[in-house]
Amino acid sequence: MNIILKQDVKGLGFKHDLVKVRNGYGLNYLIPQGLAVVAGRAALNDRAEAVRQAEFRQEGLRSAATDLAAKLAELTLSLQVRTGENNRIFGTITTLMIAEALQAKGYEIDRRKMAVRGEIRELGTFQVEVELYRDIKAVFNLEVTPEA
Repeated sequence: MNIILKQDVKGLGFKHDLVKVRNGYGLNYLIPQGLAVVAGRAALNDRAEAVRQAEFRQEGLRSAATDLAAKLAELTLSLQVRTGENNRIFGTITTLMIAEALQAKGYEIDRRKMAVRGEIRELGTFQVEVELYRDIKAVFNLEVTPEA
């Protein structure tokens, strides 16, 4: 079954993509959830027009994401946390905490677009990957230090 995605679906495709899926997945999940429509003649014509209009907006978003990726690559974000014995921190550093620290620095980044390799449970320097645009990702350093 061919469908047109109405929004990004992780692991399947991006908005306005024409994808082929199994009938059950399309009819029982994607279409009822409002994530896709059947790729009929009218839907394909609507998709073509939407893609033309989106290409103009996409170029601006892509250049902004590239600039932000360059800025983030140079950034070393520092978080101060409470520690116990053996320099282990209380709890875990979450993407929400990282997003709030970035917001304090003036960067508006959605926490759901961040990925931290493993759990951060001790002091040190870690790498955080951020998906800024479809194929543009940035990696910056997170330095976890003890509170003074």
